[in-house]
Amino acid sequence: MRTAPTILHLDMDAFFASVEQASKPSLRGKAVVVGGLGPRGVVATCSYEARVFGVHSAMPMAQARRLAPNAAYLVPRFGLYRAVSEQVMALLRALSPLVEPLSLDEAFVDLEAGEAAWDAGSARLAGVRLRADIRTVTGLTGSVGLAASKMLAKIASEQAKPDGLVLIEPGTERALLGPMTVRTLPGVGPATGDHLRRAGIHTVEELAEAGEDELVRLVGKAHGQALYAMALARDERSVVAERETKSVSVEDTYDVDIHDRVRVGLEVQRLADRCVRRLRGAGLSGRTIQLKVRRYDFSTLTRSETLRGPTDDPAVVREAALRLLEAVDTTGGVRLLGVGVSGLADFTQEDLFAQAAGEAEQAAEEESGEERAKESEEPQGRRWAPGHDVRHAEYGHGWVQGSGLGRVTVRFETPTSEPGRVRTFRVEDPELEGADPLPLVRGGPVVPGAAAV
Repeated sequence: MRTAPTILHLDMDAFFASVEQASKPSLRGKAVVVGGLGPRGVVATCSYEARVFGVHSAMPMAQARRLAPNAAYLVPRFGLYRAVSEQVMALLRALSPLVEPLSLDEAFVDLEAGEAAWDAGSARLAGVRLRADIRTVTGLTGSVGLAASKMLAKIASEQAKPDGLVLIEPGTERALLGPMTVRTLPGVGPATGDHLRRAGIHTVEELAEAGEDELVRLVGKAHGQALYAMALARDERSVVAERETKSVSVEDTYDVDIHDRVRVGLEVQRLADRCVRRLRGAGLSGRTIQLKVRRYDFSTLTRSETLRGPTDDPAVVREAALRLLEAVDTTGGVRLLGVGVSGLADFTQEDLFAQAAGEAEQAAEEESGEERAKESEEPQGRRWAPGHDVRHAEYGHGWVQGSGLGRVTVRFETPTSEPGRVRTFRVEDPELEGADPLPLVRGGPVVPGAAAV
């Protein structure tokens, strides 16, 4: 591990929601929730104002509405998010050639490789300048963590949230980590956390005191060794630019074997949705859908299906995973399920969207958080998605607040205007049409081809 805190981790603050607030003056300082608005929709992200009410990412949208009924609920605009992300990543690459993007709003940077920093003082200065540049170029805020390893830099950025900077001085890592919960460490999810808690291990310090042999006994060799190394603040991973991801997958292990075939199918669909959200977060699509099933007797079965071309459509992935499940005998119970996508690409094939049941309109109704990464995201026909851009022949640029009963309500404002006035039109009004998003700040990017009506 290096001796200077020259690994930087950037995490943009409530990115999707912050972009929407920057784009819509009337929503600044207010609760904003972005995600799928259909009956099975989930929260992709929410503003800090919404988090006060208990709303958080991955929460069912129906629950979010109960907690924060007066929040603004918007469908994602991935074309705009990608354009803003590209601006942020360009600022990172100006610091160093070694930038490792993790998603649209998160990345590691090796400051030493770009000679942007060589000690704690220069690293802090680079972080301060980066945050200022991000605000100037995008109007948004990001939190920065600086440390001598990737693990600690990410922990530091979490501590910095929102809109802050935390630097962990080399030599202080063990003291900092010791009192933290084991869930702070990467790879320690709810199941592992509960397992360790039942063994009387709650903090990172207790994890280190348990010793490597005991951790191997509790969670297995590979995981146990990794946990012990992390508890001692050891992390030798390098920042890897333009990572070549071969597959994206998610899986869950169940404390009690699942015997109900209907429940198994629902779990597979849920995993497929999570897998697509991770796929989209990496800006990827894929051709091969994979299903993993570990049965009650620990036998593991894998099945795969290759599509005609790459997709990131959640309905397509769900249907393929369910088809694969039909060929698997789950009699006796299932203890683990997983869904993955491989054969990755950075584009989608348009005709694959037609494979989804109900075509595009129904898929849009049922989308969860980060679904629908096509540039044309608004529902088909003359239906208007909350949050999407429109233009009126007389009143200019605006965004959809809501629609129903043959009417659509639009607030007319731009990112650089004062909060605008609300007007209501017939959904078939010929003077109202879909529009491209406007840049968040003067001179920012315009997203071509994003108009959807």
